[in-house]
Amino acid sequence: MIYLQFAGLVLVCLGTLYGLVRCFHMLQQNSYKTKRYMMFGKTADKGRLIVCLLVAVLLLPLAWWVYPAFLGIGFVVSFLRFAKNKIEQAVAIKPLVYTARVKRQFTTALVLLAAICVLWFVFPALRLLFVGIALLLYAVTPAFALVVLWLNAPLEKAVAQHYINHAKRILKKSPHMKILGVTGSYGKTTTKFIITRLLSEKYTVTVTPESFNTPMGVVRTIREKMKSGTEIFVVEMGAKRVGDIKEICDLVHPTYGVITSVGPQHLDTFHTIENIVKTKFELADTVERAKGRLYLNCDSQLVAQNKRAGAICYGTDPACQAYVTDLTCHEGGSAFTVHYQEECIPVTTRLLGSHNILNITVAVAVARDFDVPVPDIQYAVSTLKPTEHRLEVKSFIGGATMIDDAYNANPEGCLEAVNVLGRFENKKKIIVTPGLVELGEKEAKFNFDLGVRAGQVCDQIVLVGLNRSKPIADGVRSTDFCEENLHIVASFKDAMALLSPTLDQNCVVLVENDLPDNYLY
Repeated sequence: MIYLQFAGLVLVCLGTLYGLVRCFHMLQQNSYKTKRYMMFGKTADKGRLIVCLLVAVLLLPLAWWVYPAFLGIGFVVSFLRFAKNKIEQAVAIKPLVYTARVKRQFTTALVLLAAICVLWFVFPALRLLFVGIALLLYAVTPAFALVVLWLNAPLEKAVAQHYINHAKRILKKSPHMKILGVTGSYGKTTTKFIITRLLSEKYTVTVTPESFNTPMGVVRTIREKMKSGTEIFVVEMGAKRVGDIKEICDLVHPTYGVITSVGPQHLDTFHTIENIVKTKFELADTVERAKGRLYLNCDSQLVAQNKRAGAICYGTDPACQAYVTDLTCHEGGSAFTVHYQEECIPVTTRLLGSHNILNITVAVAVARDFDVPVPDIQYAVSTLKPTEHRLEVKSFIGGATMIDDAYNANPEGCLEAVNVLGRFENKKKIIVTPGLVELGEKEAKFNFDLGVRAGQVCDQIVLVGLNRSKPIADGVRSTDFCEENLHIVASFKDAMALLSPTLDQNCVVLVENDLPDNYLY
């Protein structure tokens, strides 16, 4: 009978291991920052706590039937955790990626859980204690994940430093390579890809892929994706805290820099706009020390207010060194003229959104400074494709048109996306969105504003998140929007189930800011 207790112990430990899949998933999506992960931990499944209490009560009498009961409960909790993880990962917007770091975390957890089982054998008098410890770890798996994170911290720091040193050695082998940094509260990913496309007409260019904009993302790009003979390295630089941009600059030492915007993004970690300005201009500080060239979007008020002497300003104002005239926009793109260095360069693009006009403007300025011929620039602009999930027009269910803006998460960009939706004349206009996040105390206001604009433009509105969407719904209801066409659902899957039967070729659906799983709790 005693071995039935051991079998139950093993199954409970296995259930804990399965539970760590969700916990490590949330840690990974939160870049291993514990603050928002703690919010997930507070709302994690409470059912396991009840199960563990029941098991503890069963153990008290120490009757013979306790051990089969414990075995049965161990099997149930392990199976439930396994089944739940399968379902969660199958429907996850971005499933857990089993990186080397995640594998090291699972190894540490497995060693700790195996130690409990071994100690159960070694100390017979303390067997109930080890059973209790196993039940406790099962009950507080989110906290156990943090213990694993803490235990692995020295190892992870050493591994990270090894990769950083390797990346630095690779960069030293190309002393003549030009490095251009791109940062901003928004617009940086699209801008870096546009700049890369134009420069690629003449040079071999390596660019940080997707949204690889953290120090380790840049390190990974250098180690794994640096092209042989790279002449220009375009680096996206993201930040959530003061010093983040400086850390990347200290790694790659850019001599060219683009600041696309400064606005209320990640206020839950920056806390103040002043901190955001300081952090974004860490790129400017580095470029100035290197006596390089800095490009500033002076249509962004906070950028203009902090512009540096000698910097090249771009925008819609003719007072800028690079500016736009003759602008015409339609649902298929836009045409305009870029003025730079006494040149007038007419271009056409299929990219949507007024912000992309400015992104192209700075890319044209950079390309001319690198002596890319004007005809090559015009051709490259005409062939630009939307960055994935950023105002990307696609075919959709039932022949409908989809505007995929899933990776847009800033107030100005979201309002502009709704404006783009409004340009589709004689179409039923639908928006699906959970709203904006990481905007601190201003989050509700910006979501309210998004709701107001959606109410003015859209024919149907589907809000995702029963609690999160309330400020947006309030904004919608402040307009004359028909309440019958406002729907609030729990997930994007529910939103698609609601819309699918009604979509046809006369519909345009804007998917705005498809939040990752770490916000859906």
